[in-house]
Amino acid sequence: MEAPVAGIDVSKDKLVVYFQGKYYEFQNNKQGFEGVKQVLPKGCKVAIESTGVYHINLAKYLGKEYDVRIINPLILKKFKDIRGKKSDKNDKKLAELVVSMGSEFTTSEAKELTSQWDFITRSIVRVKNRLRRDLILLGYKDSLSKKNLNEVLRGEDNIVLSEVRFLLDELERLEVRKREIEEELEDLVPKDSLIFTIPGIGRTLGCIILARVGDVKRFGDKKRFVAYCGLDPLVESSGKSVVSRGISR
Repeated sequence: MEAPVAGIDVSKDKLVVYFQGKYYEFQNNKQGFEGVKQVLPKGCKVAIESTGVYHINLAKYLGKEYDVRIINPLILKKFKDIRGKKSDKNDKKLAELVVSMGSEFTTSEAKELTSQWDFITRSIVRVKNRLRRDLILLGYKDSLSKKNLNEVLRGEDNIVLSEVRFLLDELERLEVRKREIEEELEDLVPKDSLIFTIPGIGRTLGCIILARVGDVKRFGDKKRFVAYCGLDPLVESSGKSVVSRGISR
């Protein structure tokens, strides 16, 4: 007998559970998680919408007793289209969606480090852009070369120059932390992975891919891996008309 399937729509404050043709609403907190467990039988397959960080605590909590699958929000739209239309056919569609398109929920130190690396990398770009803006206001080239910055720092104190000094200190801290994360990732992922033999993939990018994907063997075939990455095409068809809507990510 196949395990029953439930879908959970996640937002910052609320969880909407769809199970066997019925809806249940809970708060997105520990008390709400307990409420979800009261509704769903053990061994149930649970499809949870991936919504930034809001689904993570729920997935961790339910993962101890349920087969939790994380669903791309664009894919979950198909699930929303059949909500409220109770039938064995629709329940089967939902089950197929969870099994074929969902990815197992995984969390690890390496994966969290990649999130920090991404945040810090974006922060470095923002700081550099702000620095270039300030250099122009001070009447200098927008180059961040050591020679140009030394010349700027010898200028007369003012509000903009104070920000330049602050931003340079911040940039140094960010770059130090970025290097630390890259070294930590090196220690957490397999050093002999074949991914490092692919042209164009260096140590840092290879480590990030391995950390985020985890065990690639958990994907039944390459199509599921492509869908997990959000690179599968979105196609709408009606009669003989087929329209491509780009990739799912």
